[in-house]
Amino acid sequence: MSTAIAAAPARHRRRPHCDRLKLQEAERGLLVRYHANGDLLAREELVKRFIPLARELALRYRYTNEPFEDLLQVACLGLIKAVDRYEPDRGTKFTSYAAPTILGELKRHFRDKGWALRVPRGLQERAMAVNRETETLSKNLGRSPTVREVATSLALTVEEVLEASEAAASYETASLDAPVARDDGESALLVELVGEEDSSYGLVESRDAIVATWRALPGLERKVVELRFMEDLTQREIGDRIGYSQMHVSRLLRRALNRLEAAAETA
Repeated sequence: MSTAIAAAPARHRRRPHCDRLKLQEAERGLLVRYHANGDLLAREELVKRFIPLARELALRYRYTNEPFEDLLQVACLGLIKAVDRYEPDRGTKFTSYAAPTILGELKRHFRDKGWALRVPRGLQERAMAVNRETETLSKNLGRSPTVREVATSLALTVEEVLEASEAAASYETASLDAPVARDDGESALLVELVGEEDSSYGLVESRDAIVATWRALPGLERKVVELRFMEDLTQREIGDRIGYSQMHVSRLLRRALNRLEAAAETA
Protein backbone atom coordinates (compact mmCIF):
# COMPACT_ATOMS: atom_id res chain seq x y z
CA MET A 1 0.00 0.00 0.00
CA SER A 2 2.82 2.35 0.87
CA THR A 3 4.42 1.56 -2.48
CA ALA A 4 1.23 2.54 -4.29
CA ILE A 5 1.04 5.80 -2.34
CA ALA A 6 4.65 6.63 -3.12
CA ALA A 7 4.23 5.81 -6.79
CA ALA A 8 1.13 7.90 -7.27
CA PRO A 9 2.85 11.32 -7.02
CA ALA A 10 5.51 10.13 -9.45
CA ARG A 11 2.89 9.24 -12.06
CA HIS A 12 1.22 12.60 -11.39
CA ARG A 13 4.49 14.44 -11.93
CA ARG A 14 5.19 12.64 -15.20
CA ARG A 15 1.81 13.52 -16.71
CA PRO A 16 2.55 17.20 -17.53
CA HIS A 17 5.82 16.11 -19.14
CA CYS A 18 3.99 13.59 -21.28
CA ASP A 19 1.45 16.23 -22.22
CA ARG A 20 4.25 18.58 -23.31
CA LEU A 21 5.82 15.86 -25.42
CA LYS A 22 2.50 15.13 -27.11
CA LEU A 23 1.97 18.83 -27.70
CA GLN A 24 5.44 19.22 -29.23
CA GLU A 25 4.87 16.18 -31.44
CA ALA A 26 1.53 17.61 -32.59
CA GLU A 27 3.15 20.96 -33.38
CA ARG A 28 6.00 19.27 -35.22
CA GLY A 29 3.45 17.27 -37.21
CA LEU A 30 1.74 20.52 -38.22
CA LEU A 31 5.07 22.03 -39.25
CA VAL A 32 5.92 19.01 -41.38
CA ARG A 33 2.46 19.03 -42.97
CA TYR A 34 2.84 22.69 -43.90
CA HIS A 35 6.44 22.67 -45.12
CA ALA A 36 6.39 19.26 -46.77
CA ASN A 37 2.86 19.23 -48.15
CA GLY A 38 1.92 22.90 -48.29
CA ASP A 39 -1.04 22.36 -45.98
CA LEU A 40 -2.37 25.89 -45.33
CA LEU A 41 -4.75 24.65 -42.66
CA ALA A 42 -1.74 23.37 -40.71
CA ARG A 43 -0.13 26.81 -41.09
CA GLU A 44 -3.26 28.50 -39.75
CA GLU A 45 -3.41 26.10 -36.81
CA LEU A 46 0.26 26.79 -35.97
CA VAL A 47 -0.31 30.53 -35.92
CA LYS A 48 -3.29 30.10 -33.59
CA ARG A 49 -1.30 27.86 -31.25
CA PHE A 50 1.58 30.35 -30.88
CA ILE A 51 -0.35 33.61 -30.63
CA PRO A 52 0.09 33.48 -26.81
CA LEU A 53 3.87 33.51 -27.39
CA ALA A 54 3.55 36.55 -29.66
CA ARG A 55 1.38 38.27 -27.05
CA GLU A 56 3.87 37.54 -24.28
CA LEU A 57 6.76 39.01 -26.30
CA ALA A 58 4.72 42.07 -27.30
CA LEU A 59 4.00 42.73 -23.63
CA ARG A 60 7.72 43.32 -23.07
CA TYR A 61 7.29 46.66 -24.83
CA ARG A 62 4.21 47.80 -22.97
CA TYR A 63 6.29 50.56 -21.32
CA THR A 64 6.41 52.41 -24.65
CA ASN A 65 3.73 54.73 -25.99
CA GLU A 66 2.85 52.35 -28.81
CA PRO A 67 -0.72 50.95 -28.62
CA PHE A 68 -0.59 47.32 -27.54
CA GLU A 69 -2.87 46.32 -30.44
CA ASP A 70 -0.20 47.58 -32.86
CA LEU A 71 2.55 45.75 -30.99
CA LEU A 72 0.55 42.52 -31.03
CA GLN A 73 -0.03 42.90 -34.76
CA VAL A 74 3.71 43.33 -35.35
CA ALA A 75 4.47 40.33 -33.13
CA CYS A 76 1.96 38.19 -35.06
CA LEU A 77 3.65 39.25 -38.30
CA GLY A 78 6.93 38.01 -36.84
CA LEU A 79 5.22 34.76 -35.85
CA ILE A 80 3.97 34.19 -39.39
CA LYS A 81 7.48 34.82 -40.73
CA ALA A 82 8.84 32.30 -38.23
CA VAL A 83 6.30 29.68 -39.30
CA ASP A 84 7.15 30.24 -42.97
CA ARG A 85 10.94 30.24 -42.52
CA TYR A 86 11.29 27.43 -40.01
CA GLU A 87 13.04 24.29 -41.25
CA PRO A 88 11.78 21.18 -39.43
CA ASP A 89 14.70 19.05 -40.64
CA ARG A 90 17.17 21.01 -38.51
CA GLY A 91 15.69 19.61 -35.31
CA THR A 92 15.58 22.97 -33.51
CA LYS A 93 12.59 23.63 -31.28
CA PHE A 94 10.18 25.93 -33.04
CA THR A 95 9.88 28.26 -30.04
CA SER A 96 13.68 28.66 -29.97
CA TYR A 97 13.47 29.92 -33.54
CA ALA A 98 10.21 31.85 -33.29
CA ALA A 99 11.03 33.98 -30.24
CA PRO A 100 14.09 35.74 -31.75
CA THR A 101 12.21 36.22 -35.01
CA ILE A 102 9.26 37.88 -33.28
CA LEU A 103 11.52 40.07 -31.12
CA GLY A 104 13.46 41.08 -34.22
CA GLU A 105 10.24 42.17 -35.91
CA LEU A 106 9.26 44.23 -32.86
CA LYS A 107 12.68 45.92 -32.71
CA ARG A 108 12.52 46.63 -36.44
CA HIS A 109 9.12 48.24 -35.95
CA PHE A 110 10.49 50.64 -33.35
CA ARG A 111 13.60 51.34 -35.42
CA ASP A 112 11.90 52.02 -38.72
CA LYS A 113 8.41 53.24 -37.90
CA GLY A 114 8.20 54.25 -34.26
CA TRP A 115 10.71 57.11 -34.25
CA ALA A 116 9.69 60.48 -35.64
CA LEU A 117 13.32 61.34 -36.42
CA ARG A 118 16.04 59.06 -37.72
CA VAL A 119 18.27 57.93 -34.85
CA PRO A 120 21.13 55.39 -35.15
CA ARG A 121 20.03 51.86 -34.31
CA GLY A 122 22.47 51.47 -31.42
CA LEU A 123 21.28 54.70 -29.85
CA GLN A 124 17.64 53.66 -30.28
CA GLU A 125 18.25 50.37 -28.47
CA ARG A 126 20.17 52.15 -25.72
CA ALA A 127 17.34 54.65 -25.27
CA MET A 128 14.82 51.82 -24.96
CA ALA A 129 17.07 50.03 -22.46
CA VAL A 130 17.39 53.20 -20.39
CA ASN A 131 13.62 53.70 -20.38
CA ARG A 132 13.01 50.09 -19.38
CA GLU A 133 15.65 50.15 -16.64
CA THR A 134 14.39 53.47 -15.30
CA GLU A 135 10.91 51.98 -14.94
CA THR A 136 12.28 48.88 -13.19
CA LEU A 137 14.43 50.88 -10.78
CA SER A 138 11.54 53.22 -10.01
CA LYS A 139 9.45 50.24 -8.88
CA ASN A 140 12.28 48.72 -6.84
CA LEU A 141 13.46 51.94 -5.21
CA GLY A 142 10.06 53.56 -4.72
CA ARG A 143 11.36 56.75 -6.35
CA SER A 144 12.82 57.98 -9.60
CA PRO A 145 16.41 56.70 -9.98
CA THR A 146 19.30 59.08 -10.57
CA VAL A 147 21.14 59.09 -13.86
CA ARG A 148 24.16 57.54 -12.17
CA GLU A 149 22.04 54.69 -10.73
CA VAL A 150 20.66 53.91 -14.19
CA ALA A 151 24.15 54.07 -15.67
CA THR A 152 25.55 51.71 -13.02
CA SER A 153 22.70 49.24 -13.50
CA LEU A 154 23.23 49.13 -17.28
CA ALA A 155 27.06 49.27 -17.13
CA LEU A 156 26.99 52.55 -19.09
CA THR A 157 28.57 55.93 -18.50
CA VAL A 158 26.51 58.86 -17.27
CA GLU A 159 27.11 60.58 -20.61
CA GLU A 160 25.73 57.57 -22.50
CA VAL A 161 22.57 57.56 -20.37
CA LEU A 162 22.08 61.32 -20.88
CA GLU A 163 22.59 60.90 -24.62
CA ALA A 164 20.03 58.08 -24.70
CA SER A 165 17.52 60.15 -22.72
CA GLU A 166 17.96 63.06 -25.11
CA ALA A 167 17.55 60.75 -28.10
CA ALA A 168 14.29 59.41 -26.62
CA ALA A 169 12.82 62.86 -27.19
CA SER A 170 13.05 62.13 -30.93
CA TYR A 171 10.60 59.23 -30.63
CA GLU A 172 7.65 61.49 -31.29
CA THR A 173 7.18 65.10 -32.26
CA ALA A 174 4.77 67.70 -30.91
CA SER A 175 2.15 69.24 -33.16
CA LEU A 176 2.48 72.98 -33.76
CA ASP A 177 -1.28 73.17 -33.15
CA ALA A 178 -0.96 71.60 -29.68
CA PRO A 179 -2.17 73.88 -26.83
CA VAL A 180 0.53 75.02 -24.41
CA ALA A 181 0.11 76.77 -21.04
CA ARG A 182 1.71 80.21 -20.80
CA ASP A 183 3.16 81.99 -17.77
CA ASP A 184 0.05 84.13 -17.43
CA GLY A 185 -2.13 81.04 -17.03
CA GLU A 186 -3.69 81.34 -20.47
CA SER A 187 -3.27 78.74 -23.17
CA ALA A 188 -1.83 79.28 -26.62
CA LEU A 189 -0.88 77.21 -29.61
CA LEU A 190 2.69 75.99 -29.75
CA VAL A 191 3.18 77.69 -33.13
CA GLU A 192 2.53 81.04 -31.45
CA LEU A 193 5.34 80.49 -28.95
CA VAL A 194 8.00 78.99 -31.19
CA GLY A 195 10.57 81.32 -32.69
CA GLU A 196 11.16 85.02 -32.32
CA GLU A 197 11.89 88.04 -34.44
CA ASP A 198 15.33 87.79 -36.00
CA SER A 199 17.25 90.94 -35.15
CA SER A 200 19.76 90.24 -37.89
CA TYR A 201 17.23 91.36 -40.50
CA GLY A 202 17.69 94.92 -39.25
CA LEU A 203 21.40 94.68 -39.99
CA VAL A 204 20.89 94.07 -43.70
CA GLU A 205 20.16 97.71 -44.56
CA SER A 206 22.90 98.93 -42.22
CA ARG A 207 25.38 96.58 -43.83
CA ASP A 208 24.50 97.78 -47.33
CA ALA A 209 24.88 101.42 -46.25
CA ILE A 210 28.22 100.72 -44.57
CA VAL A 211 29.51 98.86 -47.62
CA ALA A 212 28.66 101.82 -49.86
CA THR A 213 30.32 104.24 -47.46
CA TRP A 214 33.36 101.96 -47.13
CA ARG A 215 33.86 101.94 -50.85
CA ALA A 216 33.55 105.75 -50.88
CA LEU A 217 36.25 106.24 -48.23
CA PRO A 218 39.54 107.70 -49.39
CA GLY A 219 42.10 105.01 -49.98
CA LEU A 220 44.31 106.13 -47.10
CA GLU A 221 41.46 106.01 -44.55
CA ARG A 222 40.38 102.57 -45.78
CA LYS A 223 43.98 101.38 -45.48
CA VAL A 224 44.22 102.66 -41.88
CA VAL A 225 41.00 100.86 -40.88
CA GLU A 226 42.19 97.61 -42.48
CA LEU A 227 45.54 97.75 -40.69
CA ARG A 228 43.87 98.53 -37.35
CA PHE A 229 41.01 96.02 -37.35
CA MET A 230 42.06 93.34 -39.80
CA GLU A 231 45.78 93.12 -39.01
CA ASP A 232 45.37 94.31 -35.40
CA LEU A 233 48.23 96.83 -35.58
CA THR A 234 48.62 99.67 -33.08
CA GLN A 235 48.40 103.28 -34.24
CA ARG A 236 52.18 103.62 -33.88
CA GLU A 237 52.73 100.48 -36.01
CA ILE A 238 50.31 101.81 -38.62
CA GLY A 239 52.18 105.12 -38.71
CA ASP A 240 55.46 103.32 -39.25
CA ARG A 241 53.84 101.27 -42.03
CA ILE A 242 52.35 104.20 -44.01
CA GLY A 243 54.88 106.89 -43.06
CA TYR A 244 52.64 109.13 -40.89
CA SER A 245 52.74 110.19 -37.27
CA GLN A 246 50.63 108.41 -34.66
CA MET A 247 48.51 111.55 -34.21
CA HIS A 248 47.80 111.72 -37.94
CA VAL A 249 46.86 108.04 -37.96
CA SER A 250 44.49 108.68 -35.05
CA ARG A 251 42.74 111.48 -36.96
CA LEU A 252 42.41 109.34 -40.10
CA LEU A 253 41.01 106.43 -38.13
CA ARG A 254 38.52 108.62 -36.22
CA ARG A 255 37.30 110.27 -39.43
CA ALA A 256 36.76 106.93 -41.19
CA LEU A 257 34.90 105.41 -38.23
CA ASN A 258 32.67 108.48 -37.88
CA ARG A 259 31.67 108.16 -41.53
CA LEU A 260 30.85 104.47 -41.18
CA GLU A 261 28.90 105.03 -37.98
CA ALA A 262 26.87 107.83 -39.55
CA ALA A 263 26.05 105.59 -42.51
CA ALA A 264 24.80 102.85 -40.17
CA GLU A 265 22.63 105.26 -38.15
CA THR A 266 20.93 106.77 -41.20
CA ALA A 267 20.25 103.42 -42.89
